Amino acid sequence: MLKLFCLSRAGVALLFTKPIFEAAEYGPGDTEWLHLLVGDWQIIADTAHGDLVLWLPTQFESTVMHLRDYPVGPTQDSNFTAVAQVRPSTVHTLFYKDLINQQMKPQLRAIAHRVWKTQQTERFADSETIAGLDMQTTAVPLIRNGRTLAVLTLHSETVKPRQRTHVELVYRELADELLRMTSRGIWPEFSAPVGSSRGNPRVSDGLITVDAEGNVTFASPNAVSIYKRLGFEEDLETHSLTSITRDLLPQGDQVDETLPLVLAGRMPWRSEIRTHTVSVTFRAIPLRRATALGEERFGAIILCRDVTELRRREMELMTKDATIREIHHRVKNNLQTVSALLRLQARRMESDEARQGLEQAMRRVATIATVHEALSQGLTQNVNFDGLIERQFHLAAELASPGQHVRTVLTGEFGALPSKFATPLALVINEVVANAVEHGLGTETGTVTMDAHRSVNSRAEQTLTVTITDDGRGMGAKKIESSGVGTYSSSGDGLGMQIVRTLVASELNGSIRWEDNEPRGTKVIIDAILIGAHT
Repeated sequence: MLKLFCLSRAGVALLFTKPIFEAAEYGPGDTEWLHLLVGDWQIIADTAHGDLVLWLPTQFESTVMHLRDYPVGPTQDSNFTAVAQVRPSTVHTLFYKDLINQQMKPQLRAIAHRVWKTQQTERFADSETIAGLDMQTTAVPLIRNGRTLAVLTLHSETVKPRQRTHVELVYRELADELLRMTSRGIWPEFSAPVGSSRGNPRVSDGLITVDAEGNVTFASPNAVSIYKRLGFEEDLETHSLTSITRDLLPQGDQVDETLPLVLAGRMPWRSEIRTHTVSVTFRAIPLRRATALGEERFGAIILCRDVTELRRREMELMTKDATIREIHHRVKNNLQTVSALLRLQARRMESDEARQGLEQAMRRVATIATVHEALSQGLTQNVNFDGLIERQFHLAAELASPGQHVRTVLTGEFGALPSKFATPLALVINEVVANAVEHGLGTETGTVTMDAHRSVNSRAEQTLTVTITDDGRGMGAKKIESSGVGTYSSSGDGLGMQIVRTLVASELNGSIRWEDNEPRGTKVIIDAILIGAHT
């Protein structure tokens, strides 16, 4: 069984095979660390200007420990399977086709066996992995708790005789440091934040290196440009990055307490600063070397990114969301005011027919107000229709026949509906339920049941079927004609029936039909096509 994980990070392909992991008997920490590596190794690919591939043995040999077989490494005849790959975003890739699920060629295979056993990195001229292309390949053992877990290979283009730029030399040195830390199993760190948050800085956005004291030793051109936009015109090198950045912040603004630790490279965290005109995110990657005293931090990589435009767009979206919610709230208030005015007017009416007409209008306005109230409480234009219609269903039955005991039963699920469907559907349900109580049950005690069912039709469209039944006296000899898209109300219908037919046909893109309910009563079936809705 093969399990494929396609990461959203650009240039990453990942295939983890469950049998290989089980054969190697990796612990939970080992497996999680390999996943962390694959989620973060874009930094190595970008600084090394090469492709990275993760390899796992196809067969393991074992030894008896504690009365059981314990895998110790690949068998002599074992090959290695590529389970993950990432391409650099700073230069062109050498592999235009993924190596995922492919096995090593003989030259690389022999070196991988040696690297696994000696736990020493090897670099060699590789002309076999891609026929007709000479490249430089580095094979790195990935070691945790003294045990080799996998082999990582870095493939880069063979450098032609020329003088490398200062930026290339620094990037290559950083890549080597990261590979050494990765080989020792100390990077990525479990304490580092995971996930690709919006605005997370990358190597191409801006890179700064600092020493153990937090003084800048190198700044990429993009990083220099970011600090110029922040207002710092001098050279960054030799200055304390924390002091520089603190002086650029507006006076009196509260600063994230993690910022000094990030800018000094002491912790593998992320932070963000905002001035009046610029927003910048930072990420620190502490660099450590193995010494007689253990892993000692000697510097750090600080990635930075100008996210001003990104944050501006996010703020615009937040403002628009807040404005839309406020509009829905005000519409709800206005509709409730209209409903209250209709109620006052109904009380002054001497004619029963006029009073009933105003009460029905009041009920319809209140139904629309309920939908806008639900919209004013969310961040999207979708409505949790189940929570909305449950209260509305019971209320419609009560208002249709005050003082009469009517039992209501709601089954099924409506799910989330766009507001353009929620309002007409709520009105249709309100009218059908009121009609079931007033004309179906009359003055009798009974039950009105409503069921909702979502499905997908043959054209892959979201459909909703709502069935409303009562156990009243039924339609009798006079049957009500069905109607659908393109069929609107007839002159013989009452106002409520005209509203129902028109909304079902024009707003719900569906149909409505009336049937006899067994053993007694009436069944109303509403079929709607929810164009643009999601499951």
